[in-house]
Amino acid sequence: MTAPDGPAPVLRVSDLVKEYGEGDARVRALRGVSMDVERGDYVAIMGASGSGKSTLMNILGCLDVPTSGTYLIDGADVGLLDEHQLAILRNRRVGFVFQSFNLIPRMSALANVELPLVYGGVGLAERRARALAALEQVGLADRVHHEPNQLSGGQQQRVAVARALVTAPALLLADEPTGNLDTASTGDVLQIMDRLSDSGRTIVLITHENDVAAHAKRVIRLVDGEIVEDRRQAPVDGPPPRMAAL
Repeated sequence: MTAPDGPAPVLRVSDLVKEYGEGDARVRALRGVSMDVERGDYVAIMGASGSGKSTLMNILGCLDVPTSGTYLIDGADVGLLDEHQLAILRNRRVGFVFQSFNLIPRMSALANVELPLVYGGVGLAERRARALAALEQVGLADRVHHEPNQLSGGQQQRVAVARALVTAPALLLADEPTGNLDTASTGDVLQIMDRLSDSGRTIVLITHENDVAAHAKRVIRLVDGEIVEDRRQAPVDGPPPRMAAL
């Protein structure tokens, strides 16, 4: 649904609170976080350990629920969805990229990328074509039949990016995607993220590294479960800044 003043944001987070434990042991991981993420934006969420960024990531990915507050993704109020509806939303509207790749060891790159489409009930011919296109998009057209142990760390993460893209999600959610990579592989993965952003993909990236956040169009910094900085580095319709050559 389109509002009179323009399209609805891909993400709308309003006064999110997340608490763990009870009584004296209660911990407030998020303390009233609110933000919108426009379609086509590239946002880096930063913070030290314990800042709440991982908790926020889990809620944005529909892997956890807030204690209070509302969260809409692509117009859908996540708080109103049952488990089955949440699973469908995660599969179709959110693409995940994790620090640890999360590839299935004895499956080829192609089969790993096809998995979300298998779960989504997509037929063999269509999912094969879409998976091949996604692998080509991340520069791995010549590695489709390789298993994860035959690929470098950087190549495995590029397979993970292809898997995240194959469902054409509204949101690409990346949690420390370069955390396990060497400098060269980090550069490769960030170049792919830059190209995806240039093509209009909406990206939210969790990182503690300033060099990684430098690629984003907007930086949000959390401290003790609260947003203390929300800084735009580039317009939503413009290219993100480029990091200096590695």
